[in-house]
Formats: sequence, structure tokens, C-alpha cells
Amino acid sequence: MKEEKLFIKVWAVREGEVMIAVCDPQLVGKKFHDGRLLLDVNEAFYKGELVSAEAAVDYLRKATVANLVGEVAVQCGKEAGLIHEDGVMTIDGVPHAQFVLI
Repeated sequence: MKEEKLFIKVWAVREGEVMIAVCDPQLVGKKFHDGRLLLDVNEAFYKGELVSAEAAVDYLRKATVANLVGEVAVQCGKEAGLIHEDGVMTIDGVPHAQFVLI
């Protein structure tokens, strides 16, 4: 993977659980529509620390819940072994995936 940068935001949901949002930077602040689906890449939720794709993979491996938006972000989820191609939806051309570890 190239030296891509991603926004990552981390929340400690409760003891032992960590939620992470990962997003390709150029998508932050935009809304994408596909029929009845709306993907709102809200700054308050997605705009966090700017990190390398490699660091994002490391963060994702520690997450129990994650929300990923964009080509590079979703690829990081795949590289971490947490996202399967069948679990990726595309909204107005933008890949989006989520996972929850129980």
C-alpha cells in the first residue's frame, strides 16, 4: 500500500471495547446518496488524527467496533483481516464497511 494518509478517530466505548472510525481524508465533510441510502461523512465523527495507512491497520487490529469509509480505509480493514469483500457496500461510488467483534 502506498504512503496514504487516513483520518482515524478512536473512542473507548467502555472497558475492553474500542470504537474506531477510519476515513479517506478527501471524503470528510461530504454526503453520498444511492437511492434511499445516505452516507454522511461527518467531520465530528470521522475527522481525527491523520495517520499512515500502516498505522490505521494497527489501530484496526485493536478495535472491537469500526466504521470505514473510502478506498484506502476499506483496504486497511481487509489487510487487518477484519473486512471481507462481501461485507463492503458502495454508496455513490464510495466503499463503506463496518465490523463488530463480539
